Amino acid sequence: MDAIQLLKADHKKVKELLAELAKTTTRAAKTRSELLAQIRVDLEVHTTIEEEIFYPAFRKAGTKDDAKMYFEALEEHRAAGDLVLPDLLDTDVGSEQFSGRAKVLRELVEHHVKEEEEEMFKEAKKLLSAAELKALGARMEQRKVELAKQVGGSRGKA
Repeated sequence: MDAIQLLKADHKKVKELLAELAKTTTRAAKTRSELLAQIRVDLEVHTTIEEEIFYPAFRKAGTKDDAKMYFEALEEHRAAGDLVLPDLLDTDVGSEQFSGRAKVLRELVEHHVKEEEEEMFKEAKKLLSAAELKALGARMEQRKVELAKQVGGSRGKA
C-alpha cells in the first residue's frame, strides 16, 4: 500500500469513529469512553507517522508553497492533538460539554482530512514517484505497528 492509500484508510477509520461518537448520547458513557480511547490511539499513531515520515518527504520534495501546506497541517495536528483532544479526554463522558467538544474535534479532523486529500495528497502525487510513495507507505506501516504497541493497543489495526 502506498503512503497516500494508507493515510486515506486511516482518515476513513477515524472519521467513522468520530461519526459513531457523535451519534452517542449522554447515557452512553461506556460506549463514549471506548470510542474516545480508540480515537485517541488512532489519531496519535496517524499524526506521528505523518509528522515523522510523510510530511518531511513531502516538504523535501516540494516548493515554497508546499511548505505552507506542510506548516498548516502541523498546526492543525497541534490544534486537534494538543488542545481539543486533551480537553475532551478530561471531560465527563456523560456531559453535554463532552458532546460539544467531540463535535469540535470531529470538525477539525474533517477539515484537516479534506485539505490533505484535496490538496496535499494531489501535490504529493506530482512530487513523489509511485516507487517513493510505496516505500514511504512501507515505512509508515512498520512504524504504525511499533506505535500501536507503545500508545496502547487498537481495535483492529491502528
